[in-house]
Amino acid sequence: MNSAEHAHHASPLSSGSETSDERFERGLALLRTVGGQEHPAVLDSLADIAPDLGRMTVAFGYGDVLSRPGLTLRQRQIATVAALAAMGNAAPQLRFHIDGALNVGVSPAEVVEILIHTAVYAGFPAALNGIGAAREVFERRPDVAATPVDSEPLPGDRYERGLAKLAEVDGHAGDQVVASMRDIAPDLTRYIVEFAFGDVYSRPGLDLKSRELASVAMCTALGTAALQLRVHIHGLLNVGGSREEVVEVITQMAGYAGFPAALNGIAAAREVFEERGDEGRRE
Repeated sequence: MNSAEHAHHASPLSSGSETSDERFERGLALLRTVGGQEHPAVLDSLADIAPDLGRMTVAFGYGDVLSRPGLTLRQRQIATVAALAAMGNAAPQLRFHIDGALNVGVSPAEVVEILIHTAVYAGFPAALNGIGAAREVFERRPDVAATPVDSEPLPGDRYERGLAKLAEVDGHAGDQVVASMRDIAPDLTRYIVEFAFGDVYSRPGLDLKSRELASVAMCTALGTAALQLRVHIHGLLNVGGSREEVVEVITQMAGYAGFPAALNGIAAAREVFEERGDEGRRE
């Protein structure tokens, strides 16, 4: 764990007794770590019309939410890049958070993998636009080598490989989703197994826990995938995530997709936790 992650884990949760200046200063310190700038541009860009929004962005977004100890900064940036790429309506913020992901230890290859992963949940246009944003960021950074992420061909049959990966990630919940479509859309079922799990999830460039963090973030932020969100909350727990991490990634989406999306995500998490009972509880 790097020093930024240690500092992040040590940050206290916001309390009602804290002043707005204390929250702002904590957020500003974290924003400097993520953004790599002594004076974050968001403050200057809003100073002429909405300076209070700039302070809210720092104090709430970074001082309250991103300073919480439940996820590392690396995990938080993976979730943010995935969500912003999936939503497809915030290119400047996506570029900022791709840059921020690199600043807190996400590799260029992992950024590319997150954006490839986006194709499964938000479609190829979102993934292609995300790669375009990443290219812009990479070209501005002398520390990033312009080496394409070109993996070796994956072994075995795509469908069998996909079934095995689906079982590893989603278990019974994934089986239910596939079985529910076989009678009406067998080809779509096959595409899910072959492409989503056989081609994308099986790629070695991103570990399964990071993929599921990204999936939960995307399904929460999109707001149109309640069933799939429940499946991937199960999946995150199945591959080593904790209930705290599920709640944290969903809570974080309040800042990027709004409170309704986060509230609906927490409702889905409650259903999953109740269904699992004590199974997978990590406290």
